[in-house]
Order: sequence, then C-alpha cells, then structure tokens
Amino acid sequence: MWYCRVAKRGQVYPIQLLVECQGTGSKFPFCTIEPNVGVITVPDERLTKLAEIVHPGRIVPATCEIVDIAGLVKGASKGEGLGNKFLGNIRECDALIHVIRCFDDDNVVREGGMAVNPVSDKEVIDTELQLKDLETIEAQLSKQQKIAASGNKEAKTLVTVLEAYKEVLEQGKNARTVSFDTKEEEEAAHNLFLLTTKPVLYVCNVDEASAKEGNAYSAQIEKIAQEEGAEAMVIAAKTEEDIASLETYEDKQMFLEELGLTESGVNRLIKKAYSLLNLQTFITAGEMEVKAWTYHKGWKAPQCAGVIHTDFEKGFIRAEVIKYDDYIKYGSESAVREAGKLGIEGKEYVVQDGDIMHFRFNV
Repeated sequence: MWYCRVAKRGQVYPIQLLVECQGTGSKFPFCTIEPNVGVITVPDERLTKLAEIVHPGRIVPATCEIVDIAGLVKGASKGEGLGNKFLGNIRECDALIHVIRCFDDDNVVREGGMAVNPVSDKEVIDTELQLKDLETIEAQLSKQQKIAASGNKEAKTLVTVLEAYKEVLEQGKNARTVSFDTKEEEEAAHNLFLLTTKPVLYVCNVDEASAKEGNAYSAQIEKIAQEEGAEAMVIAAKTEEDIASLETYEDKQMFLEELGLTESGVNRLIKKAYSLLNLQTFITAGEMEVKAWTYHKGWKAPQCAGVIHTDFEKGFIRAEVIKYDDYIKYGSESAVREAGKLGIEGKEYVVQDGDIMHFRFNV
C-alpha cells in the first residue's frame, strides 16, 4: 500500500512505491519493515514554458516526499504480521493510495499462496481498517454517552458522530461514506482521525501489456471504485521501473510512445494524488526563479501568501495576478499589463490553479 501525507504550509507528500529513489522490491510479503523514503518533483509543464519566456536563474518545482510502507494482511487490526506498526503509519497520513495486484506471475508470491484476486485483496485491507476504526469508536462511545447524559453539548455531538460511524462500519462499509449536517459534527468527525475516513485512490498494478487499457482484474477494481465514489487508475510498476532507468527525456518519451502512452504512470499518479488531497499550484515567476507553490483548493490570496512566508499573510495588502494562459499568450509581464490582463485582487480573491502571483504586503 502507498500513502499520502500533507505537511505544514501546504506542501504535499504523495507516497509511491516506484520512483527514482532508494526503494526496494521483493517477491515476498514483509520485505519492507521500515518505510523507504525518497523525494520526487511534481511534474508541471507550465514551469518549463514560463522559464522559456522569463529565463530565470532556476526552476523550482513542487517536491514530494515518497514513503513506501509495506501492506497489511488479514488480522492486522489485531497485530498480525506487522499490523499495529503499519496501521500507526497510516494514521499519520491524510489519504490512502491503495496499490492492488492486478497481474499474474507465478514468481511473485501472493499471501497464502492463493490465486490472484484483487477484489479479495481490497476487501482484506478495508476490513482491517474498519475493525481498527470500530475499536477506536468503541473505546470512546460509552464514555461520551455518560458525559452527554449530563447535558454536555460537545459530548452529545460526538456521540451522534460515533454512533453514525459505528452503524456503517458494522455493515462493512467505510467511514468516509458518512456525511454530517452541521459544522460541529464535521469538526468532531475530523478530530477522530479514523483510518477509513481518509480519501482513497485505488492503483491497479498491471502487467506491461495492460499498461494502456488495463485488464479484467483492473476492470473489477475500477467498477468498485466507481460504486464507492472513489478514484482508480492503472499503472504497470515494472514498466515504470524501466522508464526510470532511462537516462534522457527523449528516450523516456520514445519508450512511452511504443507503449501507446503519452505520460508515465508516476506522473499521472502524482497529479491524481494532488487532486485526491484537494491541492493545487500557484506560481511565482521572476529573473531569479520560476517556482511552484502548493496550496489547498479554495484558499484565498492571504492564505496563499502565507505559504511563501507568514509575514506575507500578516501584512497582506493585495495580490497581482496573471492567468497562465495570458502570460503565455502575451509573452511577458509588461505585455500582460499593457493588455490590461493583470488583475489586482484583495483579501477575498480565491486563488485558481496556475495563477502567477505577486504579493504586496507591509509589516
């Protein structure tokens, strides 16, 4: 399984198994005990195109810390395998990227030596996470019910949330399927940090021949994801390893074209992870650097200014905003100004993905 984590000030940390880092692979379970960590840049073609216009000293893309955590087995919620350790790692994350085997290979051992069954593998993970969440809820519910009986409003809200979660989990459903009516209930739900409330992306690991269209195995997972309102994608991990081994961009593109692909699975995965975490990118562009900054979708200009420096947010005056398409069309900041396409935005401006920003502040 792979995971996602968000750091302070909006930096995103998607977790992947195959990247150009010091990860290890094995044909057997539990080869990964301590998480493997690496760093990868977030692909963004806009930075390259802007750099061709601005000619900056450097390009600074957003970066991702990559952590490969081993998978779970049946009984993990009770400590089977390395369950408690891995479940603790999952709890620290903001989203789950569940990698599911969708290929046949007699040389790669499946837990228990059974035939490949991606639906069963998914259900094992779901069940273990659900059982752990039930354990969390049951540990709090009776205590909060007693407090609520005394008239405590916060406890009453928490009991409502706990009971709603308990009902769906006992039906074998994930907690993320529950919605609440009030902000108080939503806040109480968030503070529980349940495993199955985290958004999930199912990644179907297929053979190379299925890298473009997927196969019968991945189709099963895609159907389930659609029913759950979750996302799914196909990736051929072995193919990604081959792509990463190529030295030049041209060689990588030629290899992708031979497979009928326009973009590597790693790049698609990172972009989907951003979407999964509700993240977007704004850009700063100048002679010194063209740089990408990560923020949460829906943030207003002062919050995004704070991603660069807290003083920018505290002393925010206004934001000068150029739309990416306008910058490319007119070819320079001065030409954008002359065309009247530079926007002067205040504190209520909701930043859009790809906005090129310059913040005015005073502290």
